[in-house]
Amino acid sequence: MLDIAVAERGLHLTFKNKALLQRALTHRSYLNENPDYPLEDNERLEFLGDAILDFIIGEYLYHRFPEMAEGRLTNLRSALVRTERLAYFAGQINLGEFLFLGHGEDESGGRQRAAILCDAFEALIGALYLDQGIEKTRTFVDDLIEPSLEEILNNDSEKDAKSQLQEVAQSHYQLTPTYRTVAEEGPDHAKEFTVEAVIGDKVYGVGKGFSKQTAAQAAAQQALDSLRRELGI
Repeated sequence: MLDIAVAERGLHLTFKNKALLQRALTHRSYLNENPDYPLEDNERLEFLGDAILDFIIGEYLYHRFPEMAEGRLTNLRSALVRTERLAYFAGQINLGEFLFLGHGEDESGGRQRAAILCDAFEALIGALYLDQGIEKTRTFVDDLIEPSLEEILNNDSEKDAKSQLQEVAQSHYQLTPTYRTVAEEGPDHAKEFTVEAVIGDKVYGVGKGFSKQTAAQAAAQQALDSLRRELGI
């Protein structure tokens, strides 16, 4: 079993309540294989962390851009709390290295899976808030989001691929993209979905992911690239 002190050193965090950090790092697959494990999984902390992140990032953006309209602020916050972005934050602090995963989940690449990393990052934020309060949590989050915010602004990428695809398709074809799941493969703990992005009766993109949402975003991005080439935009 991972030594929590190792996780603290790796994450550059010191918890007063070590059990909170251990819970934040515990995926449900670990409990399935270790029924005598004394702690619950990280899903309740994930729920709390999700709300804390929304608040901290919303507050940060409110003060950073005092003249920005509410709609743009909402888009920026959505871009910063997207699954892929939170998984990226988790990767920056090597969070996957310290997770308690079941053997099957570990062997199938769970430590690199965006959904697992996103959930664990949210759980870590929830645990940090409970252990050390909002100021410490705010500092931890702000240090991570600033470089990503600059990237999002520079690339004008605050809208996700599905939103961008819908705008382009409606503007040029007066059609709304639809998404259909065409395949589900693998065991329940590591199921991979294949989703098509369809405009009219034409498939413009195909995406894969370990959730239907992730697969749909990948399909939308491929469709957006195809549509832009087709339209020359």
